[in-house]
Amino acid sequence: MQKSDLSRKQKNILLDIARETVETYVKTGVIPDFDIRDERLNRPEGAFVTLSRNGQLRGCIGLIAPAGEPLWAVIREMAIAAASEDNRFLPVEPEELEDLEYEISVLSAPEPIKDWRKIEMGKHGVIIKSGLRSGVFLPQVAEHFHNNLEAFLSELCAGKAGLPRDYYKEKDALILIFTAQVF
Repeated sequence: MQKSDLSRKQKNILLDIARETVETYVKTGVIPDFDIRDERLNRPEGAFVTLSRNGQLRGCIGLIAPAGEPLWAVIREMAIAAASEDNRFLPVEPEELEDLEYEISVLSAPEPIKDWRKIEMGKHGVIIKSGLRSGVFLPQVAEHFHNNLEAFLSELCAGKAGLPRDYYKEKDALILIFTAQVF
């Protein structure tokens, strides 16, 4: 599993892209364009953008495996999606913009894991799949489960993927893990 190697400057560029994109899109409906020449930010990579307001989740959408799309463009698209397409919330309104907090998770490539007990809470994000059903938890979601792996996986199965709560224990369960650089 590769570690992401983003510098502080690159992280700030991505956070600025997310913020500027959400603000422009919410106010005008226009998707801003950016001239990003940084080679690292032009690599195809998966990412999630999480929006919070006053410490409460306001939207979180991501793309695990982009089809050749550069990281900065994934951030732009996921920022719009988090602000306007997360079906758990109404779209972000202009008066909310100044209170929004932005978090970006840049993902490593997911890898299959045979034994769910090898998942490291807080380090690994997890994807579970069965047919057309799937669910994803980012590594930082572990803190909501007080590092209880079985509770974490049960909620991923039932709450996110619509599978039986103990599906992750099935011999043929497809479980993938990834790491994330979160900032």
